[in-house]
Amino acid sequence: MLLDKKQPLKPEQLLLISAVSLLCIGLLTVSSASMVIAEEKFANTFHFVIRHGISIFIAVCCAVLAYQIPMRLWERTSSMLFFFAVLMLVLVLLIGNTVNGSTRWISLGFMNFQPSEVAKIFVLIYMASFIVRKKDEVRGQITGILKPAAILFLPAILLLLEPDFGSVVVLSIATFAMLFMGGVRVRYFALLVLVGALLFYVLLITQPYRVARLSGFLRPWENQFGSAYQLVQSLIAYGRGEWFGQGYGNSVQKLFYLPEAHTDFLLAVLAEEFGFLGVMTVIILFSILVLSALFISRSAEQRGAYFSAYLGYGLAVLIGIQALFNLGVTMGLLPTKGLTLPLMSYGGSSLLSTCFLLAILLRISKENDVASEAKPRKKNKRRNLKSGSESVRLGKQSGLAA
Repeated sequence: MLLDKKQPLKPEQLLLISAVSLLCIGLLTVSSASMVIAEEKFANTFHFVIRHGISIFIAVCCAVLAYQIPMRLWERTSSMLFFFAVLMLVLVLLIGNTVNGSTRWISLGFMNFQPSEVAKIFVLIYMASFIVRKKDEVRGQITGILKPAAILFLPAILLLLEPDFGSVVVLSIATFAMLFMGGVRVRYFALLVLVGALLFYVLLITQPYRVARLSGFLRPWENQFGSAYQLVQSLIAYGRGEWFGQGYGNSVQKLFYLPEAHTDFLLAVLAEEFGFLGVMTVIILFSILVLSALFISRSAEQRGAYFSAYLGYGLAVLIGIQALFNLGVTMGLLPTKGLTLPLMSYGGSSLLSTCFLLAILLRISKENDVASEAKPRKKNKRRNLKSGSESVRLGKQSGLAA
């Protein structure tokens, strides 16, 4: 008796499993990292955990709704979505709340909404539409790379006015990746990357607080009580974690030593409590998620759904780069930026945008499956028609012979 071979997991299944796993790990880590500060500020140990759980529920509900929307509708409304993204970024500058010197949030009463998180996705939707509409220009002319750069300029300026330098970097890298996958000429792409790198360098050195962050990154132990305070405390957390960690709930750095322990530096708390093993688990899960998204996008490109493919590439890079930056910041490999860890850090806007992003990727995968199932049916239909025609022809020949 032959044993039934198990079918390998599909990319969409791997995407969903890794996303759910990261959500669960994030909820547990937020619970551990926020209890002390929640008790101190709100006299309720579970204040942040409850709000985080509600944010997950809202994000999942929105993702279920987004999953129902066909990709052709996103492509058809891409111009409107880009306008809406710009409008949101203008609105936050006019009526947004300022926290720690940054105006990034709009109060909705029950939560603070960060428009830049959703705006980044809307900009990428428009970019994917542009690459499809101007495919020949993108692949053959320098204007095909200058026009997207000019389009990106407006939201980038609005993000810098908040200021949100990290989002500008992440959005730019995702856009460059989409253009590269769209077939832009290598010399034009290299020129774009060079100019972009120079602009980022100028922006980095022209703002005192960015220079201070860079100095703290390069010489953290010389600025351990100043600009590098967060980084030093994060490195201490990683050092205490060693291979297997101090155990769940046993982090010391979350006891008012590490600021933003449940948001930007959540991974440092996880590293202290679960050690190298816990950090590697998170890295592997993110790697699976991003690779699955890239496979889904590649399948869309192979069936000729170029809008879905380019958007999928952009979204995969967006979530991958943001996770990479957060990992790099907490490990001291990159200068400090205000970027949360997708699916894990406390924050309703980040959860909402990431689940929304994943819903679009799953929708692309669904349409890939529908298209692949339709092909055999078309082939069988043609084969049946051909067989029927052949039978009729033979029947006529037999009748004539008789």
